[in-house]
Amino acid sequence: MEIQIAVAKINQYNSPESGDTLETVERPGGGISVVLADSQSSGKEAKQISTMVVRKAISLLAEGVREGASAQAASDYLYTEKKGLIAAFLNIMTVDFPTGTIILARNNPMPILIARRESVQVLHGSPEPIGTSPNIRPSISEIPIEPGMTVLMFTDGLMNAGNTNGMQMDVRTLLKSLLEEQDPTCQEIADTILADALSLDNNQPVDDISVVVLRVVSKERDLARRMTVHFPIPDFNQTREISSSD
Repeated sequence: MEIQIAVAKINQYNSPESGDTLETVERPGGGISVVLADSQSSGKEAKQISTMVVRKAISLLAEGVREGASAQAASDYLYTEKKGLIAAFLNIMTVDFPTGTIILARNNPMPILIARRESVQVLHGSPEPIGTSPNIRPSISEIPIEPGMTVLMFTDGLMNAGNTNGMQMDVRTLLKSLLEEQDPTCQEIADTILADALSLDNNQPVDDISVVVLRVVSKERDLARRMTVHFPIPDFNQTREISSSD
């Protein structure tokens, strides 16, 4: 079997900075973690906060600290730095080889979707955002790794897509239809879901949107690890003008 992970994300319309930050790290005991933070402020401050949160969690995960403790430490760090005045949403998704499970730690009310064959399970709940008080703990779920399973997590910008136009994003139905009709890659799933959200916002997203897709595929193992990154280059002239106006 092989784990495949893909991401599709975009800034809020006309915003040079995204409040969503995502990073991955290999676990010392075997496996990989994906950390996604969504700051509830905006602009440069939002990016600084989400980056600070992710880097704190990543540094601990890289040392072998478990998901719950890493999330709590990131929350306490944000609380100390910002005196409880700034909140952020945090997700940690770990593929843990020693236990053969996928661990989902959430300080984010956005659901996580888990698809197995023709069924799509939705993990609901209202975990507290991090940073507003000491000792905030995440909601943790642990599920066995199964061939063919798909896990989808995202920030609130996805669910808010279309709201200003009186429309609503139906992520569960979209994911189910994608998996029923074909055998899409992780990137195809992430790109299609993001494209659907953008169409609801007339290609002017009202919030930062991040979509993370994990799939467990059956294939011959060659033991090679691969990563592909697509990162758009900004208009440097426009960037200089914005920096000058600041």
